[in-house]
Amino acid sequence: MKEKNTVFGILQKIGHSFMLPIAALPAAGLLLGIGCTFTGEGIFFKILGLLSNCGNQIFGMLPLLFAVAVAVGLAYENKEVAGLSAVIGFFVMHLATATVVTTFMDMEKLSQTAGILTTTMGIENTMNSSVLGGVVIGYAVSVLHNRYQNIKLPDLLSFFGGTHFIPIISTAAAIVMGTVFALAWPYLGMFIAWLGTVIAKLGVFGTFLYGTILRALIPTGLHHVFYMPFWQTALGGAAEVGGQYLEGARNILFAQLANGDVISSSVAKFYSGNFPIMMFGFPGAAFAMYHTAKKENREKVKGLLFSSGLTSFLTGITEPLEFSFLFASPFLFFGVHCLLGGLSFAIVYALGAGVGYTFSAGLFDFILYGVLPGNSRTHWIIVLMVGLIYAVAYYGAFRFLITKFNLKTPGREDNREDVRLHSKKEYLESKKGNSEENVYEWILKGLGGLENIMDVNNCATRLRVSLKDGAKVDKNMLAASGASGVFAKGNNIQVIYGPRVVNLKAELIKYMENLSKESE
Repeated sequence: MKEKNTVFGILQKIGHSFMLPIAALPAAGLLLGIGCTFTGEGIFFKILGLLSNCGNQIFGMLPLLFAVAVAVGLAYENKEVAGLSAVIGFFVMHLATATVVTTFMDMEKLSQTAGILTTTMGIENTMNSSVLGGVVIGYAVSVLHNRYQNIKLPDLLSFFGGTHFIPIISTAAAIVMGTVFALAWPYLGMFIAWLGTVIAKLGVFGTFLYGTILRALIPTGLHHVFYMPFWQTALGGAAEVGGQYLEGARNILFAQLANGDVISSSVAKFYSGNFPIMMFGFPGAAFAMYHTAKKENREKVKGLLFSSGLTSFLTGITEPLEFSFLFASPFLFFGVHCLLGGLSFAIVYALGAGVGYTFSAGLFDFILYGVLPGNSRTHWIIVLMVGLIYAVAYYGAFRFLITKFNLKTPGREDNREDVRLHSKKEYLESKKGNSEENVYEWILKGLGGLENIMDVNNCATRLRVSLKDGAKVDKNMLAASGASGVFAKGNNIQVIYGPRVVNLKAELIKYMENLSKESE
C-alpha cells in the first residue's frame, strides 16, 4: 500500500520500527542481569555465565536487528523481502567498509582514534557505526524496495525482476554505502563524539533538558527517535570497560553490569530519572485525579485510575494515564509533568544514582537492574527516596491545579456519560449488540472507513495508522472503541489503547481482511 510520505510520517514509522528490536532487549537484559548478579564457582554459576553470554550476544546483534526492523517497518508490502535484503545489505556494507579500510586507508592512523574501528558480527576492521549504521542501511533498503519491487525487466532478464531485484540492488547500494562509511565515518564519528562531550559539559542542566524533551515528545510518538542516539552512539558517552572501548549509554551500562563495575551515573543519567516518575509520580497523579473527581463519579473512575497507576508502577507503561491529563490540560502535561520529569533526571544524576532498564522504568526493571546488583553498585536507594518525594510532589501539584483551574480530568467532566468512554467494558455494556466485533467496526468508522486506511502498525501502547485523509478521523468514535486518547498529525494518527494494543491490532487486521474479502 503506497502512501504519501511526510517527514513526520517517516519519523513515526522509524520510531515504530525501533520497537521491534527493543522488544528483544528485556529478554537480553533478563539473561544478562541474572547471569551477572551472582558469581562464584561450580556448575550453577557456569549456567549463569551461559545466560550472561547469551544476553551479551543479543546486545551485540542490535545493529543487525535495527537494520532488519527499519527495512521491514518502512516497506509498504512484501516485507519479508525487505527484511532479507536488509540482512544482505548489512553484511555487504560492513564487508565493503572493512575492505576499503584495510586496502586503501592508513590503519595505523585510524587505530590511534579510540573507537573508530571495531568488529561487527565477526567482520573485523569495520567502522564503529553501531545502531546508526543499521538504521541507515535499513532505511536505504526500504526506499529501494518500495521503488523497485514491481520493476519489469526485458524478457531475457525477467527472472531478476520484481522482488528478485531487491536483494541485487540492495547489495549494490550496500557496497557504495560501505565505501562512503569508510571515508566519512572518521569525521562523522568524531563530530558525534564531540557533540557528546558538549552535552556532557552541560552537566545537570543538560540532563534536565534531556528528561524534559523526552517527556514532551511522548504525545508525538517520536521519543524513540530522540533517545536512541544517546543510548547507542557517542552522544551518550564513551568509556573503556573490561578492556573494550564502547560508545553509547546502553552499551556502556550493560558492559559495566556484566563486568561487575559500579554503574556510572554519567551513563545511567539517560535512564535513572524515569523511575521516580513512572513508579511514584504517575500513581501520585492518579490518586490526585481520583480525589478530585466528582463524588458521584469516583467509583466509575476508581478502577481506571488505580489500574493505570499500578500498571505504571509495575511496568513503566504510562501512556493511557498520561493522555488522560494531556487532553484535560496541555499545561498540566507540558508545564508541570514535563518539567517535573526533567527535574527527576537531573536530581538522581546529581545524587549519583545508576539504575538502568531494558523495557521501561517500572518495579520489575528496578529490582533487576537496581536492587539485585546491589546498592553499592547502583545506589538504588537514592532513586527510591527521590521517588517517595515525587509521589507527594505529583499528588500535591495535580490536586492543586485540577481544583484551582477546574480541569476536566477523568471523573470531572460536565457530561457524566463521558466517564464511560474511558472504559471499553462500561461502554459496551451500555450499547445494544455488545460484541468484540463492534469495537473493530467503531475503530474503522473512527478512522474514516476501510478505504481510508493505508497502513496499520502499533508500538507498546498505540495503534499507529497512516490514512489517505486525516480529516475523516472521528475521535468520539475512537473513544467509544476504548481509546484513551488520539494524536493526529496530518494523515498520521496514533490511537492510545494501552498494552492490549498488540492483540487489538492483530484482530483489527483480521477484521479488515474479512471485510475486504466480503466486498470482492
